[in-house]
This record gives sequence, C-alpha cells and structure tokens, in this order.
Amino acid sequence: MAESLLTLSTATSLASVAVTRGEQLLGELTINPAGNQSDVLLLAVDRLLQDLDLSLDQFDAFAAVHGPGAFTGLRVGVATIKGLALATGKPVVGVSSLQALALQVSDASCPVYALLDARKGEVYAACFNWQDGLPQLVGCEKVLDPSLLLDEVTSDANFVGDGCSVYRTLIVRKLGARARFAPWSANTLRAGSAAMLALQQIRASGTTTPELINPVYIRPSDAEINKQKTAADNCIEG
Repeated sequence: MAESLLTLSTATSLASVAVTRGEQLLGELTINPAGNQSDVLLLAVDRLLQDLDLSLDQFDAFAAVHGPGAFTGLRVGVATIKGLALATGKPVVGVSSLQALALQVSDASCPVYALLDARKGEVYAACFNWQDGLPQLVGCEKVLDPSLLLDEVTSDANFVGDGCSVYRTLIVRKLGARARFAPWSANTLRAGSAAMLALQQIRASGTTTPELINPVYIRPSDAEINKQKTAADNCIEG
C-alpha cells in the first residue's frame, strides 16, 4: 500500500504543507505569512485537504521538518504534527531541513552544501554527497561563521538555501569558479522535498511516536545563553 503522508515545513519564514501518496505529490501549498506561521499553518492544512477532498484520518503518518532552522517556526511545525498525530492515533517522522534542501539539487556530481541563514553572522550548514538516489550527510550538521565553513571546501561545490543568497558575495570571493549555485527557486525549503525524505525514512527504518519527535535546534536559544551567562556570573560573584 502506498504511504499517504501529510508533511509540514516551518524551519524558515515560510509555512509549507504537502500531501503525498507514495512517490506522488498530490498537492502542496507554501505561504510567506505576514504574521506568525501559527496563524496560517492549520488554515493551510485545511485548505489543501479541502481542495483534495481528503480528511486527516486518511493519512498513514504525519511528517515535519524538525530542524535546524528558526526556533519559533520549528516549535510551531513540530507541535502541530504532534497534535494531529495524537488526535488521529497516527505515527510521525521528522526530517532534516538541510537534507531536504540538498534534495532540491538533483543528483549532483559534486558535494552539495545546504545553508540556512541562522542570523548573528552564522549559517546552519551541512555537506552532502549524492548516493543511491539521495543526498547523504558528510560529517555533521552545524552552525558556524560562513567563512569557517568555506575554509573547509576543497573542491567544486554546489550551494543551496537562503544562506547562499545572503552570503553569495562571500562565497564567490573565497571560492571563485569552484562555487556553483542552485536556481533561486531551489533555495526555498519545500514540504514536498521533506515528504520525499520522510517516505524514504519510513521505508528504511519506520516511524516514531509523537512524544519522541522534537525540534533539532543545534544552537542554544537566547534564553538558554542568557541563563548560562547568569549562572556563570553568579559563580564568579560567589
């Protein structure tokens, strides 16, 4: 039986929803909301399901991009998926935002660097090599100054993601002709790409339960950083 999935992506400023059946994309809706993603996400889900004449109980599982990315967006997407799964008794699966971006550079012959703007002069980044029809992670996902990331690039490389748009001048200055850039449309993280990864993950290792899916932030939040700083200051004063 073809797996029916409802997939959400909220790792960036966009709210993206996709409905797939097996390897077929039935519908996708991507919005750049004027306000918070939480204001439009469930409305987007309802609209897409109405257009496709589907209901939530017809899905085999729910999927979400769990990170890295914007903290608030990740919390909204993961919490929404948990709620839908708990309400319907269906399982869930979480996928990487960076791997989903790398998937949008189809079957590249050289390494793919997926970059999301992390603000504060940093990017969320990871390197992928295409193998067996999918981008496979090389090393680990991390958050760092883009200059430090580019120091690691020793060959021709593909770049994709909104971080590439923000730091394109720097990338070209450091790598010159070795840098290849995905079309601008590929820099938008789409729920349809995340759905492809979710399907492969389900077929390879199955699903999980709602309580076990959580955002993957990589970088501590400002609140955590301030808490650590306060604790350190208190220790010094003590």
